[in-house]
Amino acid sequence: MKVSVDADVCYGSGECAFRAPAVFGFEDGYGFVLPVREEYGEPGDDDELIRDIAERCPSQAIRIDGRRVTD
Repeated sequence: MKVSVDADVCYGSGECAFRAPAVFGFEDGYGFVLPVREEYGEPGDDDELIRDIAERCPSQAIRIDGRRVTD
C-alpha cells in the first residue's frame, strides 16, 4: 500500500497526524506521510487505521495507491 498526502488539497486540519503520529506528520500547516511509512509491503495492522483516517480526512487529501479512498 502506498500512502501519500496531496499538498494541493490538504488544508491542514492535522487530524491524520493526531490520530496516527507514527505514520503522519504535520508541518507548516500541512499533513505529510513520514518517509519510512510511504511504502508498505505486506498488509499490516495499520492498514485499517490508515484507510479510516483517509476516509475521515476533511479535505480528502490522503491517497492510497494514488487514489482517494472515496473514489
